[in-house]
Amino acid sequence: MILSLNGIYKNYLTGSLEVPVLKDINLSVEEGEYLAIMGPSGSGKSTLMNIIGCLDKPTSGQYLFDGVDIARQNDASLSNIRNRGIGFVFQNFNLLPRQTALENVELPLLYANIRKKKRREIAAEALAKVGLSDRMNFLPTQLSGGQKQRVAIARAIANKPKILLADEPTGALDSKSGDQVMELFSQLNSEGMTIVMITHEKAIADCANKTIVIYDGELRTIEEFEKILHTRRSSRGDEHNG
Repeated sequence: MILSLNGIYKNYLTGSLEVPVLKDINLSVEEGEYLAIMGPSGSGKSTLMNIIGCLDKPTSGQYLFDGVDIARQNDASLSNIRNRGIGFVFQNFNLLPRQTALENVELPLLYANIRKKKRREIAAEALAKVGLSDRMNFLPTQLSGGQKQRVAIARAIANKPKILLADEPTGALDSKSGDQVMELFSQLNSEGMTIVMITHEKAIADCANKTIVIYDGELRTIEEFEKILHTRRSSRGDEHNG
């Protein structure tokens, strides 16, 4: 078991008002799984993503990452988990503009104190894996959106993380580039990479092996979510007819 979230709640304070964002989240992800978490804007997707990525802590509940209780870890330990255990892929790439593709991919290896020669070898190998051997010395401004995202994926997998965490990975891409990124994810998953992907698009979620929905801060199956939408549409229709 790579991830285990048990009874996770997350509340935010707005002035003196406590606003619940996540409510009793229970989620397990096995090694080698490819999971999509789908939900509309404001559903709690980003908050859940931040907790899974050890960027935020829940108000209550237990989160185990690869058997480690995240609540018991200090900042240095959390930083190490994020660097070595989790590969992040963001919607807007988050590449350093003045660094080449190779240098961007080297970053997590630099933080992991891997020597320069070895860093270069690993980064070059990761770029080759995403089909960008011929773009290693290009700056982000010289790359297309799809190429930037592939550099970001190379950076995410360079440290051989336990899990790849992707937040709206095709959100800033055209459909062709998005399809290429999804094909790359499928290839990585077929090689054993565990992937958790956040998206609001059903067509993207369908690329995963399993999809769950977050809605109003709660996890639902696709079937439960569709029933909720059907009920809401029916009630709107009744109001309109009335």
